Amino acid sequence: MADNSQSTSIGLRGAALLDALDRAEVVDAGVPDVNAVADAVDPRELGREDVRRLFAALLRRSADEPAFALEKVDPARLATLVARASRAQLEAVVAERELREQVLDEIFTRMGAHIRVDRARSLHAVVHWRLSGGVGEGGYDRYETTISQGACTVSHEMREKPRVTITVAPVDFFRIITHQATPAVLYVTGKIKVKGDLAFAAGLIGYFDLPLPA
Repeated sequence: MADNSQSTSIGLRGAALLDALDRAEVVDAGVPDVNAVADAVDPRELGREDVRRLFAALLRRSADEPAFALEKVDPARLATLVARASRAQLEAVVAERELREQVLDEIFTRMGAHIRVDRARSLHAVVHWRLSGGVGEGGYDRYETTISQGACTVSHEMREKPRVTITVAPVDFFRIITHQATPAVLYVTGKIKVKGDLAFAAGLIGYFDLPLPA
């Protein structure tokens, strides 16, 4: 569950808060930072385009106010936002190129903070991720994650031979990392494709201590 101990209670919530973000009035309205925004927004109470509006407004606002940058959202709050969003809401986010890049980059960047050192200390494995609907070769956004000696690093460059290559839609990737779906279920339903070491891919999530949504 998200730690709300450092969050400031604000009067604006839901769509009214999104309107204030769109008008860049959040500071005047007493909204201190992006975590206060996350606490005051529940995607389940919003429309299809509103989660996209939220991320787009934060991206614009963060250019002048670093406290509203997506990287400042604590892990449990980010997991809660994504887990509570509907598939349609998340598809609206990834349909907008700049937002897609921002959200995917943020999630992959955080992988290093969530690696389970005790489990990955003696492991060296390279994973290539292909996120469908992208603008790269073949219509994929690509990420390379390298787990080595208890650390996880991420690159957009495919520099090493992978132990496994995983192909998945961004929304299904979000569902995996927020505990809304398992790789095994997505695999048998054809929503995730794996090339290489299937057994390793099946247990890959176990090398990370992913935050639980509220």
